[in-house]
Amino acid sequence: MISKKDANRLARLITEGRAVIFSGAGISTESGLPDFRSKSGLWSRFDPTRLASVDTLESNYEEFRRFYIDRLMVPENVRPNTGHTLIAKWEKKGFIDGVITQNVDRLHQRAGSVKVAELHGSLEPVRCHSCKKVYSEADFINGSACDCGGKLRPGVVLFGEMLPQDMLNIAEEWTNGSSTFIVVGSSLTVSPANYFPRKAKDRGARLIIINRDETPLDGIADMVLRDSIGVCLQEADACID
Repeated sequence: MISKKDANRLARLITEGRAVIFSGAGISTESGLPDFRSKSGLWSRFDPTRLASVDTLESNYEEFRRFYIDRLMVPENVRPNTGHTLIAKWEKKGFIDGVITQNVDRLHQRAGSVKVAELHGSLEPVRCHSCKKVYSEADFINGSACDCGGKLRPGVVLFGEMLPQDMLNIAEEWTNGSSTFIVVGSSLTVSPANYFPRKAKDRGARLIIINRDETPLDGIADMVLRDSIGVCLQEADACID
């Protein structure tokens, strides 16, 4: 539980408008999805720099496909959680300008968020690596090839690829226009994850970080909350209603 004072302050900053959310794996773990960088995360069991790369897609496709089949087959009980739902609710009310996310699971959209900039792409849709034609998840899981002979792959950004410029442009625009920038569930240890919140702060926005572990930007944040994202946002929402 966060303090009543922090809940009221968070609620006030959100309802002032021009708030931007920056989300990382921490919000998805509250829906039951595994994270990457923790000691028990996916990166402790796999080397994504090798498996989730253009090189493996092109040179060892079956290994690449097996890695992503596990990620595409998300259990039925993995659904948007309280954090996702409240963010979508606040966007609908006009408090939030947009969600910048590192996540590829589309849980924000499933919760109802419309303005989402996916910096790392998303698991859906599956497409041909060569001609970009869109296919179903089943086609990828079954090992189908594209009509052009190209290999099917998820729409995520792989190691060896550039981040999508259109998403970066949208994220930059939202960041520059924000009055409150709220980080939820990101370690902020890599770029561009640590670029956008720092840019927002430099331009005069209030920076709020909600993350269970310390981040490199805690020292410049206006508020740091070390509790569940869902709990923090629910406490703030109670002050709004």
